[in-house]
Amino acid sequence: MKLHGCSALITGASAGIGREFARQLAPRAGALVLVARRNERLLQLQDELRRTNPKVNVHVRTADLREPGDIEELCSWLQHEKIEIDFLINNAGIGDHGPFASSDTARVDDMIRLNIGALTALTHRLVQPMIARRHGAVLNVSSSAGFLPIPDMAVYAATKAYVTSFSDAIRAELRDSGVNVTSLCPGPVQTEFNDIAKRPGTAGMSAPGFTHVSVEAVARAGLRAVEGDRPIVVPGAVMRLAMLLVRLTPMPLLRLASQFR
Repeated sequence: MKLHGCSALITGASAGIGREFARQLAPRAGALVLVARRNERLLQLQDELRRTNPKVNVHVRTADLREPGDIEELCSWLQHEKIEIDFLINNAGIGDHGPFASSDTARVDDMIRLNIGALTALTHRLVQPMIARRHGAVLNVSSSAGFLPIPDMAVYAATKAYVTSFSDAIRAELRDSGVNVTSLCPGPVQTEFNDIAKRPGTAGMSAPGFTHVSVEAVARAGLRAVEGDRPIVVPGAVMRLAMLLVRLTPMPLLRLASQFR
């Protein structure tokens, strides 16, 4: 899909990868709809994008996508404003680091509702008009964590496995429809995600520095993959090689390796 002149909706746009998607799309998009819970940050980003890219039409919508009512309200607003989204970026997501048995029930529920439920619901609502117009794209932000079971990130990794599998399946369903679906599977990225996923009193997640990829590189890789109609992309040479090896490794060996973390 060509991104020039697109109307894009970005969830989780107030920070991290979502914010970077907005910055990189602004020079090319016709309209951007930025969605997140933190209204002040969204307004700051809106002001920035309007200053640097005066031709793009930037809309801000505050929503808690864990709540089905907020999703319905967002879709109703799009319809009322006659904004036809042809590029959906499902970026919003949260994590949790620590043993599943001691996890907070509400946190686990939030993860499933946001990482899986909101992504699925928004895709279902917005892809139907794309099919009718025979034009559009969906970029689902998954994770390299979805390629294998990860102790101490059990639910998060499982939600991302869903995202990747779901994306592959609907991509096949939409073949020849004019709508393409891509899953973006980054490894470690320096954002506030780790701070939010960390439980009180714990060190949180850590990964060797050479595996990290910048938010700029992640967003750029995702947009290029959409333009190239690629099914899946893992940003960064190191993570790309590592995930290739993971996907070629028999599951019994992966289970064995996970015991020696």
